[in-house]
Amino acid sequence: MFQKQYTSYDPSLKAITPEGIEFVLSPVGLPIRTAAYAIDKAIQWSLLLIILIAFVFLRVALGAWIFLILSFLIDWFYHIICEQLFKGQSPGKRIMGIRVVKSDGSPVDPASSFLRNLLRFADTFFFLFPIAFVSIAASSGFRRLGDWAGGTIVVYSSIAANTPRNSLSKLLERYELVNPSKPLSSDEKQAILNFARRYPLLGEARANEIAGIYTQYLKEENNTYNLSNAAYLLGIARKLAGEI
Repeated sequence: MFQKQYTSYDPSLKAITPEGIEFVLSPVGLPIRTAAYAIDKAIQWSLLLIILIAFVFLRVALGAWIFLILSFLIDWFYHIICEQLFKGQSPGKRIMGIRVVKSDGSPVDPASSFLRNLLRFADTFFFLFPIAFVSIAASSGFRRLGDWAGGTIVVYSSIAANTPRNSLSKLLERYELVNPSKPLSSDEKQAILNFARRYPLLGEARANEIAGIYTQYLKEENNTYNLSNAAYLLGIARKLAGEI
């Protein structure tokens, strides 16, 4: 869940994780989302054009109904597939440095992605894009109807430009492996992995502040790791990720 920030001039949102931890998301406004959508639409049209050229080159008749089916599949599943393969980013979103996440800042799952894209038809009903524009402009977090249905939000991604094929394992490879000083319950393990997944959305100072909640419990007085709170917790997450 999330709440609006303290002032009306600040569009950022306070997200509350399942562990009760607060951090800030930066929702993306209409101009950037429009640019990302235009890029994706151009890519979709390019895919259809490539298919058409291929059929002509192969001298295979492409009936209108086949073309319509292909158009439907590309239009409806392009975003869903991209959001699942590339951590909430279609090529357009990737270029614009934004991505889709769930309302609590966690990665978008298949069900949420399907719902938000299913409602894309309602947002752009018969190309009446003002429906989407009004919804984005007037709603908290700049959410269109599909975002409300899927429980998602489009935010600026601090890792979009720097780690093109980011994954949890690649992120954690940068950190020293840390063995937990005490046995962890399944809930504690999940909380640490959730922190690692959300880490790219947090600034370093905020990440260390949140990690401190965990590390004061996990660190021993005589621990030999000379690491920041965030690096210590990410090191444990690396250990846990290797066990999955």
